[in-house]
Amino acid sequence: MSLDVAALCEDHAGMISQPYQLYVERSDPAKNMARYYAMEIEPTMFGEACLTRRWGRIGKRGQEKKHVFEREEEAVRLFLEIVKQKRGRGYRPKTTLRQSRS
Repeated sequence: MSLDVAALCEDHAGMISQPYQLYVERSDPAKNMARYYAMEIEPTMFGEACLTRRWGRIGKRGQEKKHVFEREEEAVRLFLEIVKQKRGRGYRPKTTLRQSRS
Protein backbone atom coordinates (compact mmCIF):
# COMPACT_ATOMS: atom_id res chain seq x y z
CA MET A 1 0.00 0.00 0.00
CA SER A 2 1.26 3.45 -0.85
CA LEU A 3 1.50 6.19 1.74
CA ASP A 4 0.98 8.75 -1.01
CA VAL A 5 -2.41 9.73 0.36
CA ALA A 6 -2.72 12.86 -1.77
CA ALA A 7 -2.99 10.78 -4.93
CA LEU A 8 -5.69 8.61 -3.37
CA CYS A 9 -7.73 11.63 -2.28
CA GLU A 10 -7.97 13.11 -5.75
CA ASP A 11 -10.18 10.27 -6.92
CA HIS A 12 -12.38 10.26 -3.83
CA ALA A 13 -12.88 13.91 -2.94
CA GLY A 14 -14.53 14.27 0.45
CA MET A 15 -13.89 10.67 1.47
CA ILE A 16 -11.19 9.20 3.69
CA SER A 17 -9.20 6.66 1.65
CA GLN A 18 -8.95 4.15 4.50
CA PRO A 19 -9.92 4.03 8.18
CA TYR A 20 -7.37 5.47 10.58
CA GLN A 21 -8.09 4.46 14.17
CA LEU A 22 -5.89 3.84 17.18
CA TYR A 23 -6.51 2.84 20.79
CA VAL A 24 -3.52 2.33 23.10
CA GLU A 25 -3.04 2.10 26.85
CA ARG A 26 -0.25 2.68 29.34
CA SER A 27 -0.46 1.13 32.80
CA ASP A 28 1.88 1.02 35.78
CA PRO A 29 0.20 -0.27 38.97
CA ALA A 30 3.20 0.80 41.09
CA LYS A 31 2.53 4.43 40.07
CA ASN A 32 -1.28 4.07 40.04
CA MET A 33 -1.15 4.90 36.32
CA ALA A 34 -3.82 3.66 33.93
CA ARG A 35 -4.09 5.88 30.83
CA TYR A 36 -5.59 5.53 27.39
CA TYR A 37 -5.11 7.38 24.13
CA ALA A 38 -7.43 7.11 21.13
CA MET A 39 -7.37 8.71 17.68
CA GLU A 40 -9.33 8.52 14.46
CA ILE A 41 -9.54 10.37 11.18
CA GLU A 42 -12.98 11.01 9.72
CA PRO A 43 -14.34 13.35 7.07
CA THR A 44 -16.23 16.46 8.12
CA MET A 45 -19.52 17.38 6.51
CA PHE A 46 -17.53 19.81 4.34
CA GLY A 47 -15.16 17.14 3.00
CA GLU A 48 -12.18 18.04 5.19
CA ALA A 49 -10.19 15.50 7.21
CA CYS A 50 -10.72 15.67 10.98
CA LEU A 51 -8.26 14.03 13.37
CA THR A 52 -9.97 13.48 16.72
CA ARG A 53 -7.79 12.68 19.74
CA ARG A 54 -9.13 11.42 23.10
CA TRP A 55 -7.08 10.70 26.20
CA GLY A 56 -7.37 10.29 29.95
CA ARG A 57 -7.55 7.78 32.77
CA ILE A 58 -8.95 4.38 31.79
CA GLY A 59 -12.63 4.23 32.76
CA LYS A 60 -13.05 8.03 32.73
CA ARG A 61 -14.25 10.37 29.99
CA GLY A 62 -10.98 12.28 29.68
CA GLN A 63 -10.29 15.05 27.21
CA GLU A 64 -10.80 15.51 23.48
CA LYS A 65 -9.19 17.64 20.81
CA LYS A 66 -10.07 17.93 17.11
CA HIS A 67 -7.74 19.01 14.31
CA VAL A 68 -9.31 19.85 10.93
CA PHE A 69 -7.20 19.72 7.75
CA GLU A 70 -7.98 20.58 4.16
CA ARG A 71 -6.13 17.47 2.95
CA GLU A 72 -6.18 13.95 4.34
CA GLU A 73 -2.41 13.71 3.91
CA GLU A 74 -1.89 16.40 6.58
CA ALA A 75 -4.13 14.56 9.06
CA VAL A 76 -2.32 11.27 8.39
CA ARG A 77 1.06 12.93 8.90
CA LEU A 78 0.02 14.18 12.38
CA PHE A 79 -1.61 10.83 13.19
CA LEU A 80 1.62 8.96 12.44
CA GLU A 81 3.73 11.48 14.36
CA ILE A 82 1.53 11.04 17.44
CA VAL A 83 1.63 7.24 17.13
CA LYS A 84 5.43 7.40 17.20
CA GLN A 85 5.38 9.65 20.29
CA LYS A 86 2.96 7.43 22.18
CA ARG A 87 4.94 4.25 21.44
CA GLY A 88 8.06 6.02 22.72
CA ARG A 89 6.25 6.81 25.97
CA GLY A 90 5.21 3.21 26.54
CA TYR A 91 1.66 3.14 25.17
CA ARG A 92 0.72 -0.24 23.70
CA PRO A 93 -2.40 -1.77 22.12
CA LYS A 94 -4.89 -3.05 24.67
CA THR A 95 -4.44 -6.72 25.44
CA THR A 96 -7.56 -8.71 26.14
CA LEU A 97 -7.82 -12.01 27.93
CA ARG A 98 -10.08 -14.43 26.16
CA GLN A 99 -12.15 -16.73 28.34
CA SER A 100 -12.37 -20.32 27.23
CA ARG A 101 -15.84 -21.72 26.72
CA SER A 102 -16.44 -25.01 28.45
